[in-house]
Amino acid sequence: MIPAPHHDGSALYVDRQDPALGQDVAVRLRVPAEQPAPGGVWLRSVRDAEPHYDEATRLGEAEGWVWWQAVLTVVNPVQKYRWVMRTGTGSLWVNARGTSQRDTPDAQDFRICAGAAIPEWIHRSVMYQVFPDRFARSASAADRELPSWAVPADWDTSEVIGRGPDTPYQYYGGDLAGIGEHLDHLEAIGATVLYLTPMFPARSNHRYDASDFAGVDPLLGGDEALIRLVADAHARGLRVVGDLTTNHSGDAHEWFRAAYRNPEAPESDFYYFSKDNTEYLAWLGVDSLPKFNWRSQGLRERFILDDDSMVARWLQPPFSMDGWRIDVGNMTGRAGADDFNHEIAALIRQRMHDINPEALLVAESTSDAAPDFQGDTWQGAMTYTNFTRPLWQWLARPRTWQDDGAAVMPQGNVTSQPWPDFYGLPQRGPDSTGAEEFLDTHLDFAAAFPWRVRLANLNAIDTHDTARAASAILPGAQPLAVALQFTLPGVPMVFMGDEFGLEGFNGEKSRTPMPWDDPRRIPADLRGLYASLSALRRERPALTSGGLRWLHAEGGTLAFIREDHHEAVLVVLFRDAARGLRLEGLNPEANPVPLWSHGTVTCEVDEDSGVVLGAQALCAAAFTLPGTTLPAERR
Repeated sequence: MIPAPHHDGSALYVDRQDPALGQDVAVRLRVPAEQPAPGGVWLRSVRDAEPHYDEATRLGEAEGWVWWQAVLTVVNPVQKYRWVMRTGTGSLWVNARGTSQRDTPDAQDFRICAGAAIPEWIHRSVMYQVFPDRFARSASAADRELPSWAVPADWDTSEVIGRGPDTPYQYYGGDLAGIGEHLDHLEAIGATVLYLTPMFPARSNHRYDASDFAGVDPLLGGDEALIRLVADAHARGLRVVGDLTTNHSGDAHEWFRAAYRNPEAPESDFYYFSKDNTEYLAWLGVDSLPKFNWRSQGLRERFILDDDSMVARWLQPPFSMDGWRIDVGNMTGRAGADDFNHEIAALIRQRMHDINPEALLVAESTSDAAPDFQGDTWQGAMTYTNFTRPLWQWLARPRTWQDDGAAVMPQGNVTSQPWPDFYGLPQRGPDSTGAEEFLDTHLDFAAAFPWRVRLANLNAIDTHDTARAASAILPGAQPLAVALQFTLPGVPMVFMGDEFGLEGFNGEKSRTPMPWDDPRRIPADLRGLYASLSALRRERPALTSGGLRWLHAEGGTLAFIREDHHEAVLVVLFRDAARGLRLEGLNPEANPVPLWSHGTVTCEVDEDSGVVLGAQALCAAAFTLPGTTLPAERR
């Protein structure tokens, strides 16, 4: 890539991350000094939906860049802006998608949000997701009476049923005490946040069909087990986040049972019922998951606003949890003509802030998430479109085709022969693409997030709802996926078992019991990889809050830099072997030494101060470089 004008929302370019409404904020643009001097630079902001232009001032030149500055007035709660440059051949527009020689939609503009700051600890976190039934089973689990729905399974010998009538009922018996016994494991790989999928009583192993939000499932050990787990985690410096279904309950929930076939019940308007309450709207047509009607004030009070509400109760002593991940946040409050999504998200956030201003609130959104994450609602997105899906495509296993046109699953270390589900798309596994397509897709879906939301988004290579990355990508490629996960803006979210290279062709099959006592069930021990990348993030602030510039995206190679005033970290990833790859627009030291590497990556500085790289296939590395210096007028 040729060095191009650049801006992002990081502290290098924006003086305040949480301005008040009406406040002025200094914002900056850097332009390569080797390019012809622009005939002028303007900041274009959108004020009350009307474009407004402010002329920028030239700050000066430093280290091969000319810096420009303008004042952005935060007129609206979400302030959109971009840059416009006059060149010798016309105009150049600079927005969150990149540069363009033509006008661009406001949807691709940079965004800064007024107020409602996101707690600083979030973007420094490494999150570890636990599916309680499959993580660890304490000795006390053997004494618990199983419910009628459970299909018992042996931890070490029973194969996970990935598809079939017993899939939601297969019960391995993991519990909260078992999780507590393995907190050393979380610390060893560098996790700082424990995220638990639902802990409430239900009639399934996944517990997304809650029958009660007011107590912990006795199968997990009950309320006391959660209190002990959170206290033990806090003593180690770990935070604990729960999983809340704001979109639906289970059909065994007391609210639903009170209202079903009873239009006079106070809870009748909590759900979408027919006139006689005999029929109801369910999530994706699944009868066991009746959908909440957020038009109901009673539901809002009992779920969010009351002192003992579902949102509030668990954040307060004696439980003292540290936040929530919201299940299907994109569908919450949405049904046909109803759309209360923004209203309910903002209500939950304010309620949580009143209880604990440091609480985390992230939400699942499986499609184009950015429009729902604009600063005053969910703090970050658990999504797949801007990271996970394009990552799988860039690292996809090659496909061959039979005479009948059917795809043939390639062999390798994958033991589950069905093609991995590719996020519900009607195809067999991910299509293989180049680095160019990865970057284009990433930018398309990330551009509309405000910068501070991007820092709180969860980067996952897989989750409990997806196939395992190890089943979808090239053998030996998981270290590249993890390196990207830990070095791009956002919070790395590790699904339990990723560190053991576990496999699975769909979400249910990926919920494999952890192979604590059986090394034969560990396809690849990657604990050292996760520990080293966690340490890299912890030791290099540029990786958690620094800006992002893409340097190269072609074929099998990706390169980018995370940078702040103090230092920069150059990250390079090689799906295919390469040599003589020259990167420009950097301020390198002589022959940088890798901070971290997987495989052997060479890095030299040529006589023109260009960084020249080379590596074999499936290698990655991170190098430290000097920080970014602003012109003397700004120091």
